[in-house]
Amino acid sequence: VVLNDPGRLISVHIMHTALVAGWAGSMALYELAVFDPSDPVLDPMWRQGMFVIPFMTRLGITNSWGGWSITGGTVTNPGIWSYEGVAGAHIVFSGLCFLAAIWHWVYWDLEIFTDERTGKPSLDLPKIFGIHLFLSGVACFGFGAFHVTGLYGPGIWVSDPYGLTGRVQSVNPAWGVEGFDPFVPGGIAS
Repeated sequence: VVLNDPGRLISVHIMHTALVAGWAGSMALYELAVFDPSDPVLDPMWRQGMFVIPFMTRLGITNSWGGWSITGGTVTNPGIWSYEGVAGAHIVFSGLCFLAAIWHWVYWDLEIFTDERTGKPSLDLPKIFGIHLFLSGVACFGFGAFHVTGLYGPGIWVSDPYGLTGRVQSVNPAWGVEGFDPFVPGGIAS
């Protein structure tokens, strides 16, 4: 069904993206519901069995709409890019991808895009693919640029006393037994 139909091939890939993004957003909301932020030192999130939230923290998300921060303090205005905001953005993105997948599945035939007078396709499919590819590239670059610089998001190029938002540092690979320690930056478990 999918091999010779480009519309349906795109549809199943967009649906896969929707499922992955929806899982990430809903799993983050579930983890936020069961996470206890009262003691970030002796009872950190990884010890509580969290999976998605530590990845968000590593990318610079440190505040919650619940008023807590991963650093242990309280937050009065966490902004839109908090744990809940990122989870919600994933769920909204998942819904948009779901709608796009449904559209591409329903209109897979592309006979509706033929010129009635000539009987030839009235769409330039490589051009449409190129436009979609260009727009997704601009969106990815914009997301990355805004996220890294902190223009619209947490930013990873800022100084942080706890070292949570990241910094550029050289990492030498640890090939020995110490490489299995998750706190060694060059290890395979970090």
